[in-house]
Amino acid sequence: MRGRENQKRRTRKDLLVAASRLLQQGRKPSLEEIAEEAFVSRATAYRYFPNVDQLLIEAALDVATPDPEALFAEEESGDPARRLLMADNALQKMVRENEPQLRMMLAKSLEASLGGMQDVPPRQNRRVPLIEAALEPMRGEMKNATRRTLVHALALLFGTEANIVCKDVLQIGDKEADRIRRWAMQALLDAARKES
Repeated sequence: MRGRENQKRRTRKDLLVAASRLLQQGRKPSLEEIAEEAFVSRATAYRYFPNVDQLLIEAALDVATPDPEALFAEEESGDPARRLLMADNALQKMVRENEPQLRMMLAKSLEASLGGMQDVPPRQNRRVPLIEAALEPMRGEMKNATRRTLVHALALLFGTEANIVCKDVLQIGDKEADRIRRWAMQALLDAARKES
């Protein structure tokens, strides 16, 4: 079952990469052209993205998402707290610059989960690789189970949904949201270290 899930995620990612390549040529490709570029059938492309606009929005966001390797390429301190802040700053910058598109992508993702597309991964997981890369220097410091829990807990603080909670539910500004998120990140990091 795990292999099938991984294959679905790879297919979805292949479609996003193909769309990005075609967008970089300065034109709006059709879903059929993107499917051909990704070496998948048109029917497969439609299973993952019911329309080209949804795919193009997400492809643009996929490109804008910080790449963990590039983000930490010159970071030499090895301090996980510092690296988490770097990841948070980079991802929040992308979220704030692309908020309308991210809200639309989230709405479409929720629609798809209600509309019978449960067998297709509804979203690309971009935050977990970023968090894992930030925590890489402390890999040997804690048990795998503690590390996994920490990564999952931190994922609740990163990305579009956390931004929406701060703005819509808590009705706080960006500066206060940043302060609270960073406090929570440090508290989770401290708790995981204490547990280990």
